Amino acid sequence: VQLQASGGGLVQTGGSLRLSCADSERTFSSSAMGWFRQVPGKERNFVASISWDGGRTSYADSVKGRFTISRDNAQNTVYLQMNSLKPEDTAVYYCAQSNSGHVSGRRYEYVYWGQGTLVTVSS
Repeated sequence: VQLQASGGGLVQTGGSLRLSCADSERTFSSSAMGWFRQVPGKERNFVASISWDGGRTSYADSVKGRFTISRDNAQNTVYLQMNSLKPEDTAVYYCAQSNSGHVSGRRYEYVYWGQGTLVTVSS
């Protein structure tokens, strides 16, 4: 199983980035997907989750209204559109595949993880 995250980079405050995560796992289309982020020395925190069919989404309070998670099951890909970025959004962003089809912010429910992509927001 491989989850390949991409799209990170350096952006100014207020800018936008779109992260992508390509998933080779055959159960992708029946699994919820999530994005988490981690700052060095701190815990990996939930950012967003999307149900297996894209019908439901969930967000951390800190990103509601600014980030949008979506998926394309035909392409085995999940996306995270990030707008109005702030310096506190700076982190390594990880995509992950859940062991169920339902949205969740619980890390332990995610069984497959990508390698992470770095997002840096300059002030």
